[in-house]
This record gives sequence, C-alpha cells and structure tokens, in this order.
Amino acid sequence: MIDRYHLRYFLAVVDTGNFSRAAAACHVSQPTLSVGIAKLEQGLGRVLFHRSNRRVELTPAGAALLAHARAIEAGFAAAEREAAGSAAAPVLRLGILSTVPRRWTEDFLMRHTQDGASERLEIVEGGERDLRTRLTRGRIDMALTILREEAERTSGRPVVSEGYSLALAATHPLSGRPALRAEDLLHEPMLVRRHCELLPETSRFFTARGVRPFFAARTTSDDKALAYIRAGLGLTVMPDGFTEAGVARVPMEDFAFRRDLGLVVAPHADARSLTSGRTADRLAEACAGAASAPSISS
Repeated sequence: MIDRYHLRYFLAVVDTGNFSRAAAACHVSQPTLSVGIAKLEQGLGRVLFHRSNRRVELTPAGAALLAHARAIEAGFAAAEREAAGSAAAPVLRLGILSTVPRRWTEDFLMRHTQDGASERLEIVEGGERDLRTRLTRGRIDMALTILREEAERTSGRPVVSEGYSLALAATHPLSGRPALRAEDLLHEPMLVRRHCELLPETSRFFTARGVRPFFAARTTSDDKALAYIRAGLGLTVMPDGFTEAGVARVPMEDFAFRRDLGLVVAPHADARSLTSGRTADRLAEACAGAASAPSISS
C-alpha cells in the first residue's frame, strides 16, 4: 500500500533536488524522509532514485511514477478543498520563455484579468532547457516555448512563427536600409544577448563572413538590451517580436532563421483541455496580435 506522505516525500525530493532540502520542505528529519522513500521503493519493487554524494536523479521507474504522483497529489488537494468548502481557485503553473517579448506577456495578463478568469496563474520564467526540465518533472503544467519536434506541434498548440532581424537605434545611419549584409556591420559595436536561443548560429553566421565585432555589452535582459540599443551603445540580433519606440528593425541578407512558439503541456496534465482552454486562447491571441502589430521605430 502506498501512503500519501510517501508520495509527498517523493515529490519533494524531485522538486528540491536532494534529500536534506526535501526533508526541510516536508518538515521532517532527513532519516524520516529517507525511510519513507525506502518504504515507497520497497512497496513498488523499484528503485526510484540514483543517489550520489553530489546529486539525486530519477531512475526510469521514478520518471514513470512522477506524472502519476503529481496527479494523485493534485486529486488529494482538490478533495481537501472541496471537503473544507474552500473557494480557492485552481492554480495553473505557466512557464514563459525568457525571450518572449515583455509586452506579449503583459497583454496576455491584462486579458486574463479583464476576462475575470476563474483560475489563478503562477508564472514561471525560464530558458528553453529549464522550462523543458520543469515540464518533464511536473513542476509546471504548461509552457509557452519553442516547438522543436513535430510531435509538439501535434500535441501542443502552435501560437506564432517569427523570424530574426537586426535591432538598432532608430537614429542609426543604417536604420533606413531595406536590408543589411553582415559585411555592413564590420565596424559596428554589437551587443550579446547571452540567453538567446540562436546565439551559436548567430556567432557562426558572422564569423563565416569575417565579421568579428567589438562587443559593447553582454546581457541576459532583453529590456536592458533594448535600452542599450536606443542609447546607441550597439546593435544586436533579436526575434522580430521585439518592436519598441526608438528601435528600428532591419532584415539581414541570408539570415533566414525562424522560431515557432507554442504551448507545450507537461506529461501529468490534460493536454487537450489546457491547449483548447480559455487561458490558452488568451495567450495565443495576445502573442499573435502583438506579433502582427506594426513596428514602432520612432
């Protein structure tokens, strides 16, 4: 027989990454938590974690149990709320890719609030790899991220497809060009967006054309990158969705990279209900609407 507290111990280890932090999260001693995990493994007849001095990782059996454990714990929590007569709204843990333009997220949240949505949102920002890890481990329910596989386009929900182009100050002499070659930027200072999912490809693109620019700044914040651009510190490659006052967007010749953004659902969640629900509709409408809005450059 599997006790609920065994599953809670199991989920705590997954969420915190080790036994000592999991014990603290569950308000028990580490030996107590370790005994509980051992009983769970004994009851299932499977080893759930690979243990080492440095970290704890799920075994295949542990990974298989994870989605079921999330669903069972969610069921317990829902039953407790109902029994207690709680009016607390359900929580949707939504991951949002860190390179999604801020105004897209803002537009979505305004729609969500104005529509009087019944569910509460817990927004989790992260890079592509981080969001996928959180989805796999059941730490978020759905994520707006890059669709990499055909299966994701089928099981998830495509939202918007966009290209990449050069972002430079609207007052820059090159801002009025219909398109630019890499060679046109030979002596231009550039900015590095460290979190850009296209960073390796962009670096190879310029290097192959003999362009090795001076880097005036390196940042993990797109808001700061845009501020640097407006101030004339340098220019950089960004997804086309970043349209801001004072920033011009100019295509680059032979730079045909694109990204497909969409909603991906965690294994423990109901993909059909989440991707066709009102929250998904609001998010898709906000992103598509912002992406089709005219560019602002002055």
